[in-house]
Amino acid sequence: MPSRKLYNNSVRRQKGNMLGRLRKRIDPYIVAMFAVVLLATILPAQGRGATVAGIAADAGIIFLFFLYGTRISPTAAWQGLRNGPLQISVLLSTYMMFPALGFILVHLLPAGLPPALTTGVIFLCLLPSTVQSSIAFTSIARGNVPAALCAASVSSIVGVFLTPILAGWLLDTAGVKLSFGVLRDIVAQLLVPFLAGQLLRPWLQHWVQKHRTVLGLADRGSILLIIYVAFSKGMVDNIWQAIGISDLLVVGLVLTVLLGLALGITITMARRILRLSREDEIVLLFCGSKKSLASGLPMASVILPGPQLGLILLPLMLFHQLQLVVCALLAQRYAARPAPSPPVISPMQSEPGLEVQSRLSDAS
Repeated sequence: MPSRKLYNNSVRRQKGNMLGRLRKRIDPYIVAMFAVVLLATILPAQGRGATVAGIAADAGIIFLFFLYGTRISPTAAWQGLRNGPLQISVLLSTYMMFPALGFILVHLLPAGLPPALTTGVIFLCLLPSTVQSSIAFTSIARGNVPAALCAASVSSIVGVFLTPILAGWLLDTAGVKLSFGVLRDIVAQLLVPFLAGQLLRPWLQHWVQKHRTVLGLADRGSILLIIYVAFSKGMVDNIWQAIGISDLLVVGLVLTVLLGLALGITITMARRILRLSREDEIVLLFCGSKKSLASGLPMASVILPGPQLGLILLPLMLFHQLQLVVCALLAQRYAARPAPSPPVISPMQSEPGLEVQSRLSDAS
């Protein structure tokens, strides 16, 4: 009888541990996002309320990019460029590999899929890498954290300028035109606030760091407001009648394939082509295979405004949760591996000439 009780307790503990791990892998922020989508479905902003919410969302975008400018260190970014092969590989993965994969995959999609979803997949591929989660996963996996900080910072800075350019080019081939008004809004709502944040960073960075918890809640609240406004527009214009469960399943499959290809290519680049150390391989894997939800949502609302915005944002929101779950598993696997043992030095290397030769070979 006691053994049976111990067995039942053991089973309960195992189930509790599994549920605990599952909860940790489900980003609460994503839960909040889909709760906001549900709210917009039931109570969409209309009329005067929609106008006020839209103005507040535009102000939130300006606030977000000003805050990004104060947080990202240009000094750390430029210092990271000294590790040329690694940093260039991250940029190529983010802004060349991903767009190429996305462009190929959307041309393999069924013809009946709503164009807004395919536009969302392409736009997702044009975004910069994440900063916080890339650094966090690199740290868990025992990778080169300073290099990850530099790679993510460079990617974010470049993305503010490059993502709108790539969007204008690639989305034009998909039939999406960017008007002069959109280009004006890109400059006014994205570039100017970001550059202002960069210029004021020497005076504001300590204040921002001191109040990071409150500011973090504020920027997440701004993103939730952007989502609410976007999906409210879609509900008012009845865009959700154009998609079905099968469309969502197809997009989910495409995003899974996209992430799998990105992870496989970055690992192959690190091991077979660049022959990076394990620490730098981890940086390329996590910084080169992820996309920023925090930058992507406000960018999309400026670059691709309109009633279809909710559908365009959907692939990005799904990909964000998918990359968090998969990268968490990969980081745990890297962390579980034994650390590489130091090279064994033979007694012969105590001679001066052999010691110098050994150091030169290690440096190379």
